Amino acid sequence: MQILDSVAPLAERYRGFVLDLWGVVHDGQAAFPGVADALARMKATGAKIVFLSNAPRRSHVVERQLTGFGIDRALYDAAMTSGEITWRLLRDRTHPFVRDLGPRALHIGKPDDRSVVEDLGITLTDRAEEADWVLNTGPDPDRGVQTVDPYEGQLRAALARELPMLCVNPDRRVVVGGRLIICAGALSERYAELGGRTLEIGKPDPEAYEPVMALLDLPRGQCVAIGDSPHTDLAGAQAAGLDAVWALGGLAAEEGLAEADPATLAARATAEGVAPVAALRGLRW
Repeated sequence: MQILDSVAPLAERYRGFVLDLWGVVHDGQAAFPGVADALARMKATGAKIVFLSNAPRRSHVVERQLTGFGIDRALYDAAMTSGEITWRLLRDRTHPFVRDLGPRALHIGKPDDRSVVEDLGITLTDRAEEADWVLNTGPDPDRGVQTVDPYEGQLRAALARELPMLCVNPDRRVVVGGRLIICAGALSERYAELGGRTLEIGKPDPEAYEPVMALLDLPRGQCVAIGDSPHTDLAGAQAAGLDAVWALGGLAAEEGLAEADPATLAARATAEGVAPVAALRGLRW
């Protein structure tokens, strides 16, 4: 597998970029060094850049966070999140899973993630007995939760009432400031193990890429996706018919792959069932 030290060769080959955020652009606390410069140089070549994140909050919230990280709005064309996709599903009510969901949801997540249901007439509660379904946006990253154990009681209470779960972030884990913590996907996985019914919204579901491709308005052969997770980013891009590049920050770095040789990376990709066209040591020029 080819390993790139710069995104420049990709900017020569592709016109459209689908970039993951956490693990590629930032670590949840700050942008990685060189990212803003790389984005500016990519835009200068005429590239279109859309962020696709499994963040369990609406796009406007994520854009505000990026501005705080020094990623100016002029450096990218748009941002799409699993939270935004969820909001649209709940607004439109055309998906079979969400069509008949009631107006009260048990929210497992941090208060900041309530944007997922803003202006939709949905009431959030922390009591399963008051809920019609479960809105799972995942543990608060600031709490550093590393297992599902603290949420076992809530999950079993929801299961006892047979509440369906909307999981707004399929990621199982993420690296925040160098710490590996669990995400909403880990809670969804446990709920399914217990016998609960869940719908995970976001990567690797290829449907998550459809609004992004509409924003890019380019042939898929001219676009590439860059992400640090084989399970979500690389598998999702592959399912959506896009070339994928494996970013060696975030989860890859946490697993000791940041400085891995091409053969090691190729073997790991094969084991994960993905075939990235290259690996990238960092989003820098």
